[in-house]
Amino acid sequence: MSIPYCNIGKVVGAAIKTGSYKATKYVSPRYVIKATRRHKVDKRDSRVEFVVTLGAPNYLERGFIKACQKSGEPFPVRKIQLR
Repeated sequence: MSIPYCNIGKVVGAAIKTGSYKATKYVSPRYVIKATRRHKVDKRDSRVEFVVTLGAPNYLERGFIKACQKSGEPFPVRKIQLR
């Protein structure tokens, strides 16, 4: 499955901009893009590390996908989910 690289940038950008711990974009029911912060934000250190995960959804994400399908939400889901 070919995913445009701009989606990865949007997910990481949303996580940085909002200061959230995790940002997830649902591309299809079987494919998600996640950016997860590695450490807590520290005043002394301005560096931020993210782990970017591409692939199958985890348990909680599968539940969200089922709820989206039940409500009739089309894929890819427009809004990036933040935690």
